[in-house]
Amino acid sequence: MSATPNSPNTPSLGVSGPNTPATPSTPVPRIERPKSVKCVVVGDGAVGKVGKTCILHVYANNTFPEEYIPTVFENYSTSVIVEGKSVNLGLWDTADYDRLRPLSYPGTNVFLLCFSIIAPSSFENVTKKWIGEIRQFSGEHVPILLIGTKKDLGNDPEITEMLLSKGHAPITPAQGELLKKEIGAVKYMECSALHNVGVKEVFNEAIRTSLYGVTRRRIKATCSIL
Repeated sequence: MSATPNSPNTPSLGVSGPNTPATPSTPVPRIERPKSVKCVVVGDGAVGKVGKTCILHVYANNTFPEEYIPTVFENYSTSVIVEGKSVNLGLWDTADYDRLRPLSYPGTNVFLLCFSIIAPSSFENVTKKWIGEIRQFSGEHVPILLIGTKKDLGNDPEITEMLLSKGHAPITPAQGELLKKEIGAVKYMECSALHNVGVKEVFNEAIRTSLYGVTRRRIKATCSIL
């Protein structure tokens, strides 16, 4: 198809010739691409199960999985609005296999490092295993949120009695705060996947931390899934 010159009745496109006075053109609005956030969830599986897969399932589907779900949650992507801006949020679960798990780490923007409030071994493994692995494969710059899961069971009398009989006790918020400082995490938070308490807040904080960094993480931004 050949281009045809403008006729006298053809509207100008804002391009001037050598003898034509320049006419102001309307600036084309710049389209801002949505930012992307990769959020990886880590923590004990098997014996010290922290329920990280359930947390992801509840956030993605807004319901607790009553039936069996696979140990590893399929990677999930959704659009989230943060302070009026669109964000592509990618959620990554991690495998229990030590050789495979680090394959999920490259490109991570924020980690959720989880332990169960009623599983002291998972709390101990934050320093014994997880923080070292994260720093080894992702460096020192990626922010970490420390998450205490199964908050609803922390005050359960039967579970407390069972733990006390073994010389343990549920992990307290004060212990979580101390561990946060020890490992250099951005923040300590607690949640319950079973009752969907604090789950959305955990991921909202992860998004804000990734986008704005540590110094602005306390901005009261609203995050909503599209």
